[in-house]
Parts: sequence; structure tokens; C-alpha cells
Amino acid sequence: MKRNNIISISVYIIICLGLLYIPNGFNSKIPQNNAIQEKAKVIEVNNIGIQNLGLVSTGNQKLKVKILSGKCKNQIVKTNNILYGSKKRDNIFTKGDIISLIVDYKNDSKSIKSTRANGYYRINTMTILFIIFSLFLLCFAGWTGIKALLSFVFTAIWIWRFLIPMYILEYNPFLASLLTVIITTSAIIFMVGGFNKKGLVAFLGATVGVIFTAILAFTFGYYFQLPGEVMEFSETLKYAGFQDINFSQIFLSCIFISATGAVMDIAMDIAASQHEIVYQNNRITTKDLIISGFNIGRPVIGTMTTTLLFAYSGSFMVVFMAFISKGIPFSIILNINYISAEILKVLVGSFGLILVAPITAIIGGLIYSTKNKK
Repeated sequence: MKRNNIISISVYIIICLGLLYIPNGFNSKIPQNNAIQEKAKVIEVNNIGIQNLGLVSTGNQKLKVKILSGKCKNQIVKTNNILYGSKKRDNIFTKGDIISLIVDYKNDSKSIKSTRANGYYRINTMTILFIIFSLFLLCFAGWTGIKALLSFVFTAIWIWRFLIPMYILEYNPFLASLLTVIITTSAIIFMVGGFNKKGLVAFLGATVGVIFTAILAFTFGYYFQLPGEVMEFSETLKYAGFQDINFSQIFLSCIFISATGAVMDIAMDIAASQHEIVYQNNRITTKDLIISGFNIGRPVIGTMTTTLLFAYSGSFMVVFMAFISKGIPFSIILNINYISAEILKVLVGSFGLILVAPITAIIGGLIYSTKNKK
């Protein structure tokens, strides 16, 4: 078992490294620049250019900063912190703050052309949080934790290196998303569950469940008549010259991508439970095993459906507060584009969860069937 774990982990590490360097045809089609993020410390602040307008501030905060990383480390430069009057985007710095400095290097890549402040520097904190998360995962789950961590990294690399470029390069969003789901699902399930019947049952159940969810998303998405621009920053992309991207299909594809994690969880729960049942009673019939799968799936579905509601509605609490505080009727709130979009996500995702449980139970009953064994 230890030898198999070492081999599978080594293979996945090689795959992850390979994905980072395989050409995807994207970088050659986007404009290149010499701008690099560097870590810097604020050593002097000049707020004379800031204008306070009620609750927001606009203008230009002038900073003197010391660069703490990169080719120009320890160099002191003057830079600007542009304020747009948006609490969501703006930061007002004070002396001693560690910030992210965007440095635009000249063609020789050694001297600075221009700089600008870009928010607080959070990379180190993110790295520490990821390390703590990884340590907890490894301490609790051992070999399985290592494989789960590799699956996490693999999925992140695939989305960043292939799915997002495929969207931008105007590949069919539905096919690109479905390919991503199948590849990442197989990588996660077979890595964590193993290359065995349990992994096969979970993979087939999750894949069929995601396909049904995708069909539901595109069917009801048509009747909801939601524009793809309901997604944040979609208009920014259009103004940047990407008018031909099919944002509507990307929006609908993201619905079943978002539900994939929960679908995988249910498929693996049922597959693992059926595996244990067969291990304890290898004379169980196909019918009884399928019924057991149904019984296992019912309470899991009950909690996972509410999980999606919490996951999607958590980020929209302030939106609801804003409308309700104005006395706007609930029926009107439900018809607002981005609220309707969240409702579509919750209902379609929940429908996919309901479907994956019986599908996985049936697939497991057929694959695990041992009624003809002595």
C-alpha cells in the first residue's frame, strides 16, 4: 500500500509540473508587458491630494516606498495611490504598511519605468494560511491527505492554465467546462479513492450527475433569460476588447462547475458506503445493495442541498439587506438579474445533487454485484 501511494503521488506531481509548462496557445495571443508585482514598505505618506466626499475619498495619495523584493530591492521610489471613490477598490495607506507595488520595468528589465500602489501585500499571509491548511490536512488524513492536497493543486492548475484560457480564446464554453469537470473529477476521485471499483463507481456517478446538472442549467437558463453579463467583471472584459466571448454560456457552464464539488462528495459517500457493505457481506444481492445506496443517499441529500443554499446566499446577504431596508417587496427582489442568477444556481445545483444519489446507487449495485459468488 505504501509503495502504491508513493508511485501514485509521484505520478501526480509529475503531471502537475507538466501542466505548468505545457503550451496552451494563450500567452502568445495576449499583450505582454514588463509589469511585475513587488513587495514594498511605505516610509512616507502625503495625503494633500485626497478629497473626502461624504463616506468616500477620491484623488491621489502620494507615497514614498522602499522596495523589499525583486531586482530593485532596497531602492526607494515615489509612487501614487489612485483613489476612485469606491470602498470596494480603494485603500488608504499609512506609514509602515506593507503594500503591493506594481513596477513597470523598461525594456532592459533592470531600470524602473513607472510604479503604482496596488493594495496591501497579502501573498505571505496567503502562503502561511495554505501551509497551515496543508499541515492540518496531512496530520489528520496521512497518505489520503497528501493525495487530496495534490488533487487540490491539480484542479487549481488546470482551471488557471486551461479552462480560463479556453474561455478567453472563445472555445465552446460548455465543452470546455465539461472537459474540465471530467478531467478534474477523475483526477480527484481516483487519486483519493484509488483505482478500484469504489473509485470507478464514484467517478461514473459524479460524471452522470454533472451531465444532468449541465442539461438542467442550459434548459432552465434559457427560460430564465439571464444575460451572461450578470457575472462580475464581464463588462470589464468586453470593454477590454473581448466582445465576442459568449458570456451567457460561460455563466451557465459555471453553474454546473460550482455544483461539481458537492456532486463528487455525494457520489464518493455512496460508493464508499456500498464498498463497505459488500466487504462486510459479500453475498448481498444487487437489488439490496441498490436499496442500501438509496437509504444512504437520502439523509446526505437532505443536508447537502441546504449546504448549497448557504454557500451561494452567504455572499449576497448585504444585497438583500440593501433592498429590504428600502421596503422593496420580496417578489421584486427575486426578479432582479443577479438575485435570479443565484436562485438558478441553488435550484439547479440542488437538483443535480438529488439526481446523483440514485444514479450512483444504481451504478454501484451493478458494479459491486456479487450475488453469483459463493
